[in-house]
Amino acid sequence: MTPWRQQGELWTLEPSGRPRGLIEFIGGSYLAATPQLSYRRFLEALAARGWRIHAWSYVPGFDHQAQANAAWRLFRQLREQQPGPADTTLLRLGHSLGCKLHLLAPDGGRRCDGLVSLSFNNFSAERSIPFLAELGQQFRFRSEFSPSPEETLLQIGSSYRQPRNLLVRFSRDTIDQSGRLIGVLQARAGDASTLVELPGDHLTPASGGLRKQFLGEWADDPSRQRAMERLAEQISAWSGTA
Repeated sequence: MTPWRQQGELWTLEPSGRPRGLIEFIGGSYLAATPQLSYRRFLEALAARGWRIHAWSYVPGFDHQAQANAAWRLFRQLREQQPGPADTTLLRLGHSLGCKLHLLAPDGGRRCDGLVSLSFNNFSAERSIPFLAELGQQFRFRSEFSPSPEETLLQIGSSYRQPRNLLVRFSRDTIDQSGRLIGVLQARAGDASTLVELPGDHLTPASGGLRKQFLGEWADDPSRQRAMERLAEQISAWSGTA
């Protein structure tokens, strides 16, 4: 594969040979600012299976709809500037908050071949940032995400049109909310969404191998690498069932 390259707010990775498709990735929380590092091993495992990678670098804010719109525009612009083969698959892939941003895309998921949602998280701002409610009252600023958690689920149920969604939750993930999301998706007519559970925790997709890089082989956790390889294989296999 080629080295990582930065294109404005997007980081790109190209596989060797003819690509099987394009993955547009949005990470979660503080990890999202440097996806080429925070999610390096996972995204490179996907690239090794033939996927082109476009990953958005951003800092989460309160207006999630605005950020969803911004990500959608950036991905679209880069696809137009660097088009791949016309017959390849386009997948949207999100982790934690990144799932929500993909689900809020202004096209309602129509212009892709499916969404893979890892560890969907839709908590309120006050739960995500415990001292926020007090600060919001004191300084009179917005102390909830827009849309709110309940508004998000209502919007997904009424406006999200992509039938093919793979929801992945991890067995030791204590903040995953994929169960609520799958209920909303499957209530739509013609839905083909599935929910699977894999070994791991909320941070299973996120590892850049920095401990190995700085401390050597002894500091690495081979089980986490195996978990990411299994996840990349599951996503690739699911993409071929359309």
